[in-house]
Amino acid sequence: MGKRGPAAKPTALRVLHGDRTDRINDREPLPPIGQIACPDWASESAREIWTRLAPDLEQRKVLTTWDVDAFLILCEALARYRNATALVNGSALLVQGGSGLMKNPALQVQSEAERTFLTYAARFGLTPSDRQSIKVEVGGGDHTQGAGRLLS
Repeated sequence: MGKRGPAAKPTALRVLHGDRTDRINDREPLPPIGQIACPDWASESAREIWTRLAPDLEQRKVLTTWDVDAFLILCEALARYRNATALVNGSALLVQGGSGLMKNPALQVQSEAERTFLTYAARFGLTPSDRQSIKVEVGGGDHTQGAGRLLS
């Protein structure tokens, strides 16, 4: 079962809103600042998607070194969705099976890839409804992070 209720408020917002200090996680783990690169085992299609989406997410600090694997899953799911869509568009919705006509198996692959993509896209704020819940710093500036910086 997933988490219930509204999404947790980010630590930086808790500090800005004046939440009680005992409710602020001053030991929140923070990913290190480092080079973010597409893993070498990514498919060619996923690399194209990575190249298109990753730079903006990295610039806004939504994509960090800890998020590389999750973001690659998103890219692979979108690549798989594209491939399945091409198969569906190039063939019939119903195909001949062992016991007569059956639903094209590419439809199932397409559906699963879509679900995976949308799940991960929400975590990175890539859908309009999920984007409204993410707060990011647009400009550059100081790279120190965490509640300690805000509480000092």
